[in-house]
This record gives sequence, structure tokens and C-alpha cells, in this order.
Amino acid sequence: MNRDDAWTILAEFTRSGSLRRHALTVEGVMRWFARRDGADVEAWGMAGLLHDFDYEIHPTLAEHPKDGEPILAGRGVPEEIRKAILGHAPHTGVARETAMAKTLFAVDELSGFTCAVALVRPSKSIHDVKPKSVKKKLKDKSFAAKVSREEITKAMEELGVDPTAHIQDVIDGMRSVADEIGLAGE
Repeated sequence: MNRDDAWTILAEFTRSGSLRRHALTVEGVMRWFARRDGADVEAWGMAGLLHDFDYEIHPTLAEHPKDGEPILAGRGVPEEIRKAILGHAPHTGVARETAMAKTLFAVDELSGFTCAVALVRPSKSIHDVKPKSVKKKLKDKSFAAKVSREEITKAMEELGVDPTAHIQDVIDGMRSVADEIGLAGE
């Protein structure tokens, strides 16, 4: 299993451009964290790339990502990655036991939220986003209202990180793939 194999799976099951961009964002952030922490960059990247691969075919809490797991197993995705993907969705009840799983949970919602913060800036650039801006928008319940602030808070607590530092890390991870995800600015 390599990145090309993971992309093939994502492309087969995910048609939405915004969902693909989200997958690329989470992949980039996961790779950034893996490089920083000396973890397996390829495995962490695949977890990020594939975490929502089944969302279009299994969009309900009862299905996603639980019903996608057998597809990944059948395609040879390693168990550690599959468990991290299951763990990123609290409703599955799968414990996040590894650093990969905890990090995936801690970057998924926050990276999507941070993307929204970047897109409302005049520059449309992640390079202009600061943790202070993200924290301010988190307090505004009407901004990106579907994003779970509770999951973001719980994820940072599980990871045992300072919120401001973690937000900056996610921003830095997103900056590493800004061109690819369309957040380099106009």
C-alpha cells in the first residue's frame, strides 16, 4: 500500500471536489505532524487522505466510517490506519490508542474549520491566518456552524496540547500544502 494506491481508493469513492480538498488538507497536515514527530510520514498521510473516503456512499453516523472499513481492509490498508480512521469518528466508539489516531482526530475538524477561516479573509490565504483569528471564530457559533467545537476541544485534550500551539501547528501543516489545497491566496 502506498500513496498512489490510497489516492486510487479516494478517487474511486469521492467525487466531490471539496471533500477531496479536505482529504488532501488532512493528508498534508498529518504528514507535517509525522515529519515533526519522527513518525511514519506515509502511513500518517494515508490515514489523512482516506479518513473520509467513504463519506459520499456512507454519509450517516450509523455508517461512516464503520461501513468503509471492510473496503479498506480488502484493499490492503494496514490495520493501524484503519483503526485511526475509525477512531476519528467518536460515534464509532473505537478508542484512539496511537499517536496517529489521536492526531487524526485532532486535525480533522480543526483543519476544516481553519480552511473556512482562511476563505473568509480577503487574501483567501492560509498564510494570513493566525491562531488568534481561529480562536476568535471558534467562539462565534454561527461561523462554520456544523463544525463541532466540542470535538475540537476534546481532541486537543486527548492529545495533551496547548490549544494555541496546536492551532499554529495545524496552520503550519496547511501552509505546507497551500498550493495543492487552493489556499495560497489570490
